[in-house]
Amino acid sequence: MNYFDDKAVNIDILKKKAYNLRWAEVADGVIPLTAADMDFPCAPAIKKALLEYVEDGYFSYTPKRGLSEFNESFSTYVKNKKHEDINPNNVLAVDSAARAMFIVAKAFLKPEDEMIVFDPCDFLFRESCLAAKGIPVSYPAAIDVENRKMDLSKLEDYITNRTKMIGLCNPHNPYGLVYTKEELGYIMSICEKHDLLIMNDEIWSDIIYPDTQFNSIYCLGNERCKRVLSVFGFSKSFGLAGLRIGCVYASDDKMFEKLVDASEVMSTAGGATSLSQIAAIAAMNDAQDWLNEFINHITNNRDFAVDYINKEIPLLKAYKPQATFLLYVDINDVNMSGSDFVEYLKQEVQLAIVPGGHQYFGNQSEGHVRICLATSRKLLEEGLLRLKNGVNKLIEERGLKHE
Repeated sequence: MNYFDDKAVNIDILKKKAYNLRWAEVADGVIPLTAADMDFPCAPAIKKALLEYVEDGYFSYTPKRGLSEFNESFSTYVKNKKHEDINPNNVLAVDSAARAMFIVAKAFLKPEDEMIVFDPCDFLFRESCLAAKGIPVSYPAAIDVENRKMDLSKLEDYITNRTKMIGLCNPHNPYGLVYTKEELGYIMSICEKHDLLIMNDEIWSDIIYPDTQFNSIYCLGNERCKRVLSVFGFSKSFGLAGLRIGCVYASDDKMFEKLVDASEVMSTAGGATSLSQIAAIAAMNDAQDWLNEFINHITNNRDFAVDYINKEIPLLKAYKPQATFLLYVDINDVNMSGSDFVEYLKQEVQLAIVPGGHQYFGNQSEGHVRICLATSRKLLEEGLLRLKNGVNKLIEERGLKHE
């Protein structure tokens, strides 16, 4: 069975259930290639596990630190997938990777502490710091377009005597880049020199393209990674955003206990639902073939979309991602802000995408948009055709120069 053919996407259901800039929040007729969420139903193994759990009708409290099966499955999963050696006792299930980021910030940032946040990068780094009453310090993560590498050479210049933490998004959203071992070692050496912690977000580490090798920061060894506080989630790779399931973990016992204290699970105010943990366990144990098929599908979507935008759509430049199912597209030659361009497309050609700019990715992302690839080939082709028509209409209306 092909889980990712055109017929697998049920728009009628998505119009009722898919929120956060997606089908349920756009006008009829609009194609949303927006939030980082897939248009496909979850793996059959996950659905089966949920139905079996629901069958007896009991929804009792879970252990405060989560189901032991979740912890054991996660420890095995990251060992096999990413060569991370994480003690199951140092894994805590929580209600999403986003919550995990807020827990890390709450546990280790005091008011007025500074956290270096790459710009562009997912806005949750900034927001988690602010929620802990810290001060996010934006590091302009300029990129070498030809070599597709971030410039880290000035990173140390942004450290002050109030800096406490650096946010590491690996793989990086929205660039779609993975870090080399050398880059991770360089970041770690700076943190060791200045005694800084690392908020390590690996939610995209399952979505790696076949032409890329992922390196977790744990490749540097657990001893060096005692200052690393890591988060993971199951929404991107397994389509479980609505179940809100993620986890926070660490290689150092004492650091982990601080995360547990900040999570409020011991008072039962925090934590992840039983259903969410059951779904994640099934994802890790029984849905790898499904995930591999999904990656094959989005690899084909990625290659098609990058080629189409760069060859068929004037004024735009799409960067080929190494990871994530997102495209980061340069629209500077359109001579419009990202938000204005996105609104124009929505009104004129019924296409919704995500603008760059401060709200989602930081100021350095202005002049860019982000496009989600996790849909059927048919919908992606139609969406990109609408993008082309929108750009051509802009060129005609405004007399924009193009080759």
